[in-house]
Amino acid sequence: MKLSLENAPLLAVAVLLCAPAAQADDWVAKWSNGHKIESEDGAFKLKFGGRIQADYTFVSPDSELEDGYQGDGFEFRRARLFFEGTVYERVSFKAQYDFTGGEADFKDVWIGLNYNWGQMRFGHFKEYFSLEELTSSKYLAFLERSLPIEAFAPSRNSGIGAHGKRGDKFNWGIGYFYDADDFGVSENENRTHLTGRVGFRPIYEDKGRRMLHVGLAFTTKDIEDGGTQRFRARPEAHFANRLVDTGSFASDGSTALGLELGGVFNRFWFAGEYISTDVDAPSVGDPTFDGYYAQAGFFLTEDHRRFKTSSGGFDRQKPSSQWGKDGGRGAWEIAVRFSSLDLTDGAVTGGEQDNLTLGLNWYPNPATRFMLNWVRADVTDLGTSDAILARWQVDF
Repeated sequence: MKLSLENAPLLAVAVLLCAPAAQADDWVAKWSNGHKIESEDGAFKLKFGGRIQADYTFVSPDSELEDGYQGDGFEFRRARLFFEGTVYERVSFKAQYDFTGGEADFKDVWIGLNYNWGQMRFGHFKEYFSLEELTSSKYLAFLERSLPIEAFAPSRNSGIGAHGKRGDKFNWGIGYFYDADDFGVSENENRTHLTGRVGFRPIYEDKGRRMLHVGLAFTTKDIEDGGTQRFRARPEAHFANRLVDTGSFASDGSTALGLELGGVFNRFWFAGEYISTDVDAPSVGDPTFDGYYAQAGFFLTEDHRRFKTSSGGFDRQKPSSQWGKDGGRGAWEIAVRFSSLDLTDGAVTGGEQDNLTLGLNWYPNPATRFMLNWVRADVTDLGTSDAILARWQVDF
């Protein structure tokens, strides 16, 4: 059986074309951090836009790590376009593509059914795992996600899932997925995931200005017919190769457990996760790999980091003042992160790495930001490297 979502956007367009109830003069167009069109009765909602992330990288590795870097350079880290919406209130869809690799790779391409308790979703989308992974790249505090998230979080795959929330204090999600390529295609059904996550906020006050989040997530991978697994991570710089890497080894599957903690207290915020992955691989001693990160930030302006309770991830930053408007200067933020990853256990020697990252972020307005990171990577028994990363971003 071949699972493919290549025709999902065409299906979504067909649904829209079959919507005679919403006449042309009933639509209202507006800008709300993106282009939105809605019918007056709210039954039809359409949104289209994208994001551009332009990155500069400057690196200085020890001689032992020079082969691990492509050198200084520029790249478009992400260049995406999307179209999403709701038709007849109960059916939602999204089609998002990334053009940075020279092809229109799938990102979020799915169709959903909306219920009072939440949504059933079919297609290609992120599995319900990790606070940082479920925070959009548009809203991360640093240019790249931390070491353990890249190594262990399953990210996007093709499958079916359900998610919902209860008020602002509880959210959940669970799904069954197949490993999929960059076009949402899964031709081998011998690699499946069962993934779930719950998030609870014992403190949620003043629309998230004071908030404490705790979360628990799991993902189990089942591999049949003599498959393999591999765990690796870049040193939080996309121009770098993966400096810790287990290589591929025979495995029947794995189970990962993730613990999350995050909080916002006016200008100050923090977040951290610990992930442990038990691998079913008798030939290499059934190894256990793990990693964690801890990060925190502080706004120099009268702003606070925002949280999206429906997904249980951090949300768009909306400065209290906009640069160039009534003397505004936008929002300014400083941040620090420490992350650690251990990929050595049993007969597997994938390596150990610690990273320290310092960040400075400027948000001129809700749709634009400038980011500056200094990353120090320390690979056990190999050496250290320093990287300066800069990004201009606009999303629309």
